[in-house]
Amino acid sequence: MCEPDSHTLIELTPVSESTCACCSTETKTAAPASAKDASGTSYRLEGLTCGHCVQRVESAIMAVAGVDSATIDLVVGGASTLTVSGSVTSEEIRAAVAVAGYAVITS
Repeated sequence: MCEPDSHTLIELTPVSESTCACCSTETKTAAPASAKDASGTSYRLEGLTCGHCVQRVESAIMAVAGVDSATIDLVVGGASTLTVSGSVTSEEIRAAVAVAGYAVITS
């Protein structure tokens, strides 16, 4: 009637070591920029902490008319770099980043 307890141990990342509730502590970097992206305009962003943040901003930027490509080099705990190519203004990029819930660093 009584059977030995069977437990499965799951290792969790301590909250103090985590940078985001939904992701590991590994730094995620977007795919390397292509030659076309290298000629784009770069912006420094603050507040991005994980791959989901990157996807949210990239999707918002790609929705702007005139954007050919958008890539982000994620720096957890620092300023991430957004590179955009296409015929789009800085004001449009800043607005799209703001709609996604983040900010372009102006200094």
